[in-house]
Amino acid sequence: MYKSSQVTQGVDRAPHRSLFKALGWSDSQFNKPIIGIVSAQSDIVPGHMHINSLVAAVKEGIISAGGNAVVIPSIGVCDGIAMNHEGMKYSLVTREIIADSVECMAKAHALDALVLIPNCDKIVPGMVMGAARVNIPSIVISGGAMLAGKVGEKRISLTDMFEAVGACAVGKMDQETLDEYENEACPTCGSCSGMFTANSMNCVVEALGLALPGNGTIPAVFSERIRLARKAGEQIIYLLKNDIKPSDILTKEAFKNSLTVDMALSCSTNTLLHVLAIANEVNLKIDGQMINEISSNTPNFCKLAPAGRHFISDLYYAGGVQAVMNELLKLGKLNGKLITVTGKTVAENVKNAKVKDENVIRSKNPYSSTGGLAVLFGNLAPEGCVVKRSAVSPNMLVNKGKAKVYDSEEDAIKAIMSGKIKSGDIVVIRYEGPKGGPGMREMLSPTATIAGMGLDNSVALITDGRFSGATRGASIGHVSPEAADGGPIAFVKDGDIIEIDMHKYTISLLVSNEELAKRKKEYKPVEKKLSGYLNRYARCVSSASEGAILK
Repeated sequence: MYKSSQVTQGVDRAPHRSLFKALGWSDSQFNKPIIGIVSAQSDIVPGHMHINSLVAAVKEGIISAGGNAVVIPSIGVCDGIAMNHEGMKYSLVTREIIADSVECMAKAHALDALVLIPNCDKIVPGMVMGAARVNIPSIVISGGAMLAGKVGEKRISLTDMFEAVGACAVGKMDQETLDEYENEACPTCGSCSGMFTANSMNCVVEALGLALPGNGTIPAVFSERIRLARKAGEQIIYLLKNDIKPSDILTKEAFKNSLTVDMALSCSTNTLLHVLAIANEVNLKIDGQMINEISSNTPNFCKLAPAGRHFISDLYYAGGVQAVMNELLKLGKLNGKLITVTGKTVAENVKNAKVKDENVIRSKNPYSSTGGLAVLFGNLAPEGCVVKRSAVSPNMLVNKGKAKVYDSEEDAIKAIMSGKIKSGDIVVIRYEGPKGGPGMREMLSPTATIAGMGLDNSVALITDGRFSGATRGASIGHVSPEAADGGPIAFVKDGDIIEIDMHKYTISLLVSNEELAKRKKEYKPVEKKLSGYLNRYARCVSSASEGAILK
């Protein structure tokens, strides 16, 4: 008996059937399962502008396999458009709204299963969180990646666009070249072309086993993406008939697999925030020490933009996530026995995958013996902070410098653009955490501007906020506890010496315990006037070390 029989079967459900008939349903449909298609189609997000074509393919797949297909909308923020203004406060917070919406719509309408069609940053984890919470058969088919742009012989992405602003500000790039970058950086629909947060999460969800092979890397503009969508529609009926639910797939071993793939691919730091939040929905605990253990034992195979000059389309042609996973399996780094949405095991899914370009997937000659991400601990971040180690210049992996402290992203940007940041400085941006921001803004503009000025090899940035997946350099985010919670980052003063050692996973404020205790007594948090959803969010959100979940 399908769950949807609660709204379709029996004499007392005649009023319900009447409403379905208002939708154009016929009597023959009431004996078939109802599959919700959660669509993030939008006219404001380039990664989502084309999703209706995937929705149509999913519907065809569902109907041909014997189900009813109903489309449910999802909100979604474009982080690039929201960047560097008040809008970024409204990005991470939508993850919880999306998860809640999936739960509400699935429960209210007694849906039997879900096909999730996200693409960009918070939409992917938000939908997965909602599906995990509802725990009915679910499958993810993302929108796919944008192709890289090109200026002359140089292939570019949105990272280059943000860095061009800094280059233009110091006279390294003229206005005409900046205009050319602006016209060429984002040439197609799809999630931005590098290994930024959106593509990182699409790869991670594939590694988790919630998406079909190819989900993370098939470009948005390829017809293969539409074929994958149709297959996802057919496959959800298989999952329903075999009662394969998210709780069967999202095991602790599956999360270990996903984090291992994350490290090998060198994904965005934001993946850790989202993986923690998804794990919370299935009552699993993942901490920084576990993440570091995986990182220390996982070789870094790939350096996609912003860490290098390869793009998602290159990873696709090189064999995709499947090839990376097969190489990790050969090294004994993955559990190949886990069930996935294909109905087959991890090992069965990737057994025929091969590395087709060893310049893109360096499994025989890894960039490093350790993973792309690291969680640093110390008296500045007792609960940890996160860095994309693979995108850091070798000379900055161990670093010591004087702090220049700012209580907002805006203040930091003003200082950077006015030339106040010099080689050897460590920029500290605080009161931008989940609660203090609120909303834990991404700091792509400060990091990209510094990179564009040529200072990314000599200046580190530390924040209790986040960094975009498009960020490169010694950019350390998610400092926990955050300043608004009285974390040690709140006590840093201009001129303090901060010491960073990414090899040893440490970050230290070189100030005595006595001095820190004195500063703590004098501490007065920055007060912000809040209203609406941000006010509610700030009162309920947890630390970044817990995934910035609502409690």
